[in-house]
Formats: sequence, structure tokens, C-alpha cells
Amino acid sequence: MIDNDIAVIDKSFGIDTAVEEAQRATNAAHVEVETSLRFESCRFHCNVCNFGKLRHAEGTGQEYVAQNMHAVDEGDASGNRLLLDVGLWLTQKVKDHFTKVKKMEIDMKYIDPTYMIRAIPSNASENISCTLLAQSAVQGAMGGYTGFTVGPVNSRRAYIPISRVTEAQNTVKLTEDVGLTACFYKSA
Repeated sequence: MIDNDIAVIDKSFGIDTAVEEAQRATNAAHVEVETSLRFESCRFHCNVCNFGKLRHAEGTGQEYVAQNMHAVDEGDASGNRLLLDVGLWLTQKVKDHFTKVKKMEIDMKYIDPTYMIRAIPSNASENISCTLLAQSAVQGAMGGYTGFTVGPVNSRRAYIPISRVTEAQNTVKLTEDVGLTACFYKSA
């Protein structure tokens, strides 16, 4: 549930754990940039590379990637459209810009923390929250409620009709990072 796109509830379980893990990936990329001995880093905001705060979220830039790659109009088992990897495409574009246009030798790393973020156990806080949600679900069922889910609404656990949470989907902000690109350029 780390997409945090369920209507009605304050936030999905798993989002805090995902943010923590994404922060670890960001910190690792930052350390990689800061400790490069052969190269001076652009620190993700240098004017030289003009790619300072490039970010991408799942699904962003599909129209650009499709121009260079064979687009697939298939879906996954849930019916969601399969997406092309904009991170790899963007990494290649940045490499090409520096090596071909700027004639600069670069060492560039692309870090895609997707599976690091999705495949980890939940943190302690979310373990407690999920336990409380589960207990509330059992209490609701024992109280005779059916066709409901439990989630945080205005910071309180609430019984919510399933039809209410499925009638709309929250829009995820496209400014959230999914992949990180570390760009190094050779010192003059």
C-alpha cells in the first residue's frame, strides 16, 4: 500500500516505511557523490550539468521514452499499464549530453530504489498501527459490520465502507522521487 493512493484515509500503511527506506537510498547516493575521489561532484544542483533537481515518479515521461523505445500497450495482472523505465532513459540522455555535447568524461550511477522500498519489513511504528487496524477490523466484524475496511481518518481509526474507498483514487504527486541519478564530472 506504499503508493498512498487510497481515497478517504489519511495515509496508507507502508508509506512511512517506504519513505524511511527511500531516505536511505538518497543518503547512499549523496555519500557516493560526496566521496568520489576521482571526480568532483555536481551535488545534485550544479549549474554545469543543468540537471540539478531532475526527479521522476512512476509513469512520468512515458511519451519521451516511447519515442526512443518500443512502447508496449500491455497491462499487468491488475490491469495497470506496463510502464517503460524513464530512469534508465534519462540516465542515458544525461550521459550522452556530457560525452557528446560537452565532450566531458563522466562517471554516472543510476540508483533505482524501487525494490529496496517495496520489499522490506515495516518499521516499528507501522507494525503497531497495523496491529491496531487489525484489532479494529475484528471489533467491527464482531459488531456486525460487513463490507468495510478500517483506516485512519482525521488521525482516528474509522470504519469505512469498501464502496467509499474504491469510488475514487488519490492522485500521487509527480514531484516524489522514485529513482536517483548521481552525476559526476571530471575536474578541470
